[in-house]
Amino acid sequence: MEKEKLEQKLTFDDQVIEKIAGITANQVPGIISLDGNMFSEFTDKLTQGTDKTKGIEAEVGEKQVAIKMDTTIEYGKSAETIFEEVSSRVQKALREMTGLNLVKFEMHINDVKTKEELQQDNK
Repeated sequence: MEKEKLEQKLTFDDQVIEKIAGITANQVPGIISLDGNMFSEFTDKLTQGTDKTKGIEAEVGEKQVAIKMDTTIEYGKSAETIFEEVSSRVQKALREMTGLNLVKFEMHINDVKTKEELQQDNK
């Protein structure tokens, strides 16, 4: 008697991929925050800013993923260096945790902040 082949499929919700990318990006020196639109900024003020997927969009396929993120970086830091580090770390984290290949990565820097501005924001 012939064995039936087991059909298997592992899938991920977009939010899972966005959360992995968000946590990973926030660990890179020079990243101050991941930023969403006006609505998510307002929601953050109401919820103490706990959304790890804010400012990140993921398109998830069966084997590949594309990510776009909006960020604020520290003034004086190299945007190019930060971009390369975030891209590399996110690619590695996704591969290790999900088996998915990052095939497209876009990072939009929508603000820079000085150390003084950061201290003001944290008061």
